[in-house]
Amino acid sequence: MISRLFLMCGLVLTLAGFGCGSDEGAGDDMSAESSSGDEMATDDGGDEMADMGGDEAAASDIVDTAVAAGSFETLVAAVQAAGLVDTLKGEGPFTVFAPTDEAFAALPEGTVEDLLLPENRDQLAAILTYHVVSGDVRAADVVSLDAATTVQGADIAIDASSGSVMLNGDATVVQPDVVASNGVIHVIDKVLMPPAE
Repeated sequence: MISRLFLMCGLVLTLAGFGCGSDEGAGDDMSAESSSGDEMATDDGGDEMADMGGDEAAASDIVDTAVAAGSFETLVAAVQAAGLVDTLKGEGPFTVFAPTDEAFAALPEGTVEDLLLPENRDQLAAILTYHVVSGDVRAADVVSLDAATTVQGADIAIDASSGSVMLNGDATVVQPDVVASNGVIHVIDKVLMPPAE
């Protein structure tokens, strides 16, 4: 439970650090090149985002795209609590591995509520920013990577050898390449937790 809480806190802190505009943990020097190509294999878990790709989504930024999808209420609340909204509405580009509401609900009872408390803002920001990679990293790029450095500073392990994309051996990308005006969202089925320091 403590490791899941720490991971959740790292996700929130990651996104919060990214949105606060501070240089600490912002990862401004971390970037990923983007290219088009092969599609990432997915399961049926990302249907809620299926209509959000292409030109329609590109008119909205990452935050507005997540709000419009309707399946990221917990993530959006966490981004707001961490003070990362302005950052994720910024120029970018950003790649966000976005856990669904179901992914947050799978955390131990009380974890999300605790992270949303003002005194846990730094932990929340670390967890959130662990879900963000600087740059526009599309599915074709993700499948060829072994790892990606997050805005939080730690790497996410990537394995596409089984036909689907797994992050840290636990989370699965269920909907890739949801395009936004300032980056791309890859929907995932688990909340990622940054490694303990």
